[in-house]
Amino acid sequence: MSTDITRTEIEDFLYLENRLLDDRKFEEWLECYHEDVDYWMPAWDVDDTLTQDPKKEISLIYYPNRGGLEDRVFRIRTERSSATSIPEPRTGHYLTNLEILDRREAEVEVRYNWISYYYRYQTTDHYFGTTWLTIDTSGPELKIRKKKIVLKNDFIHHVVDIYQL
Repeated sequence: MSTDITRTEIEDFLYLENRLLDDRKFEEWLECYHEDVDYWMPAWDVDDTLTQDPKKEISLIYYPNRGGLEDRVFRIRTERSSATSIPEPRTGHYLTNLEILDRREAEVEVRYNWISYYYRYQTTDHYFGTTWLTIDTSGPELKIRKKKIVLKNDFIHHVVDIYQL
């Protein structure tokens, strides 16, 4: 891959990531992520502003590398999760308004809006927000190197997990 990556290739990659979550193929989903990925969902502060530093302030989710995501998948798969996933929820992920913000030698910066639906216990919840990504284009496959997820409807009824975003 290179900086010549097209918008369609980026969209196809993000559609794949969403499909893998919807199909609960978490081990394959992990392959979308670089080993050194920074995966962060900041929290909204009492002043209705986002926290700025995941190492000093509260976050809804923060993993400084893929090992954290791998541990999360392990916990989901082995029922060692505080957000117990039985019965397994059904999800639908949709993205829109994809913008390519910057292109560098081996990376592309993108931003998009998203909505996801989550069905469990005969109840449907929805989440929406904006995501900023840094995508590594240096290898044969695209890899997410940095992901910042801003959940805009953060008044939620239960623990939010990776498969809902």
